[in-house]
Amino acid sequence: MFPEKHFIISSLSHQHALSWARAPAGCLNFNCMLILLPVCRNLLSFLRGSIQYCSRTAARQLDRNITFHKLVAYMIAFHTGVVFIPVHIIAHLFNFEYFMDAQLNRNSSLLPFVLSEIGNGDNASFLNPIRSNETNPTIVMFTTIAGLTGVAITLALILIITSSMEVIRRSYFEVFWYTHHLFIIFFIGLVLHGFGRIVRGQTEKSMNVSNPLVCADHFEDWGKNDSFCPVPKFAGNPPMTWKYVVGPMILYVCERIVRLYRSHQKVVITKVVMHPSKTLELQMKKKGFHMEVGQYVFIQCPSVSRLEWHPFTLTSAPEEDYFSAHIRIVGDWTQALYEACGGDKTEPQEAWQLPKLAIDGPFGTASEDVFRYEVVMLVGAGIGVTPFASILKSVWYKHIQNNQEVFTKKIYFYWLCPETQAFEWFADLLQSLEGQMTEKGMTDFLSYNIYLTRWKETEAAHIRVHHEAENDPITGLKQKTLYGKPNWDNEFTNIATKHPGTKVGVFLCGPPQLGKSLEKQCLSHSEANVKFIFNKENF
Repeated sequence: MFPEKHFIISSLSHQHALSWARAPAGCLNFNCMLILLPVCRNLLSFLRGSIQYCSRTAARQLDRNITFHKLVAYMIAFHTGVVFIPVHIIAHLFNFEYFMDAQLNRNSSLLPFVLSEIGNGDNASFLNPIRSNETNPTIVMFTTIAGLTGVAITLALILIITSSMEVIRRSYFEVFWYTHHLFIIFFIGLVLHGFGRIVRGQTEKSMNVSNPLVCADHFEDWGKNDSFCPVPKFAGNPPMTWKYVVGPMILYVCERIVRLYRSHQKVVITKVVMHPSKTLELQMKKKGFHMEVGQYVFIQCPSVSRLEWHPFTLTSAPEEDYFSAHIRIVGDWTQALYEACGGDKTEPQEAWQLPKLAIDGPFGTASEDVFRYEVVMLVGAGIGVTPFASILKSVWYKHIQNNQEVFTKKIYFYWLCPETQAFEWFADLLQSLEGQMTEKGMTDFLSYNIYLTRWKETEAAHIRVHHEAENDPITGLKQKTLYGKPNWDNEFTNIATKHPGTKVGVFLCGPPQLGKSLEKQCLSHSEANVKFIFNKENF
């Protein structure tokens, strides 16, 4: 597993503690090489656009970048908490004990003592790093590069892992955000950890004249005139971690430079709409900004926080002369942005009073592929309907413009909302589309079902009274609102029956539980004559 030159060190230890110490470190290095790549979103966006023409399947894998980032993080946490701390640190403590015993047990008939004496003269070729009988683990921990960086990276990683739990991320996002940037200290410490060269090995030149596999059994004759084994020479092993992480670190630095450049490009807020359901709509313009349906951007508001960037799906269509995002007010950052835009004021805000924004993006998502399928299922939950606003708008514009390149022939749209308030902003768009499609004779193109998954008895009674009205009393649409959760098995069966011999694209923007359910349905209903392909938004 390790180079031959570590044989003598193992002999000094009487055990394979060095191998045990280095094995989890090697796994940690490998995972740290991967952890930064999935968050280089500009790189991923470039790769997605490049391979999109070759393979949609490969492009979809890039949409799971955050999932991959989390999986690598779990492995780092496993190697740190379960393997690295117990094995790596304890193994080095055993090494320390063996080195101390070799220094204290002054018996020239023992190999460990003979090895520990090498280099005592000029200290140039020593193997045993314990150079004093008063040395103890605490001194090593806080007076050496390896000790100090080891403590630093362990503490940084513990803070990063604990603050990344979902309960912290959702309730205290700022804590998660700032603590996550301790990865800078972690990587610096990881790279510097081996620069002290405490782990030492026999030099290549010395191994050519003093073979460790042979000379370890003849240590009593080392250096004698008639001996074929001269005294071995040792040197600190060069640090290896930087070779693993230097590439990803350079890519990530380039990523941050691109973000910094974009953050200084001017963004003009052309319109602010305060929807009754505590949803803020921002319509913006930016020079050179081009988007596709379903894409998202990261928004920064310097007056709220100069470090925080938050992802939001674009709700405008590429055919419109602006781009927009709908932001649900659910946390401190969104509340501060809401107030900065005048959401808590009754009088309208002047343009010069609106906050400055920085935009990074747009970035591709699975929803970009929606027009590559003849039949499409769109499933949105709550505010997760935002990417489908862009899609439905774009579909309408394409039909108005008689765009013959539209491959999609049928869209099934499902919107699941827990409360009636969530209907308010998006129902207006659906009403407009419904009326326009009726005028154009396109009522069969879009089939939509809206579900109210949770409601009070008083609201239900009110709904039943108005059930016979022409339009739905909640949404104002001709399509009546349904109650409870959809029977997905029936929905998939009906679509498979109506569209034999086709590939149906299933697109979801919603909670993970719903995603697992839809993915299972796609697998169970895909047969020889119809295939359901699952796509999910990931942030």
